[in-house]
Order: sequence, then C-alpha cells, then structure tokens
Amino acid sequence: MNNPIYYKSLKKIKEIIANDGVTTAIVEQLKALRVLVVEENQPLLAKAIRLIFQHIVANNTFNIEIPEDEPIEGFEKEPITVEIDPVESLSYLFSNMENYDKKMNEADIRGFVVAMKEQAGED
Repeated sequence: MNNPIYYKSLKKIKEIIANDGVTTAIVEQLKALRVLVVEENQPLLAKAIRLIFQHIVANNTFNIEIPEDEPIEGFEKEPITVEIDPVESLSYLFSNMENYDKKMNEADIRGFVVAMKEQAGED
C-alpha cells in the first residue's frame, strides 16, 4: 500500500484507541479507511476493516483474541484461557495492517478475519 493517507489514518485510529479504548467513536474513521483500501484494490484489508467496524458496532468493543502462532511439532501446549484486552488486540491487528505485505502479518490478519467471521456467524 503506497497511500500515505492510509498510514496516517491507521495511526490516528491507533491513537484514539490508546487514549479512549475501543469504542464506536472510531467506526466512521474505519469506514473512511475502508474506502481507501477498496480504491487501492486491497480485498483482505477491506474485509478486515469492514469486519472490525461491524464487530465494534455489534459488541461495543473488540473482543477478538490475537491469533496464536502455529505450534512447533513436538512442542504442543495445553490450551489456556486468556483475558482479551480489546486495545491490545486491535492495536496488534492495526500493526499487522501497517505492514501487511509481510507473510506473517498477512497470516495474522487472515486469522483475525476468520475469528471475526466465526463470531458474527458468517461463513
């Protein structure tokens, strides 16, 4: 993504959630950001942003867990219950979106998309 407005908008949204937490106050900024990524023909980012603002509107927060790394064969661990920090989780997702051209970041974005779709009851 070579659009500086995209990066400036992401930074602004991250600042808002760092100061105010995850609230519906960022929904309009997310909708404007989605328009930018659609114009840049970035379908994964467009889908992620749409799901983010729909999730926030529906839940008044962002309660999606940060995707886990794939376990290394022979080193599987037992599942643990994790308290989800909405600001940390959404900030992590936005950080991945800032550098989405890296394989691991793209994989994490896809993991968030799957989790948001599952929670929304989408296929």
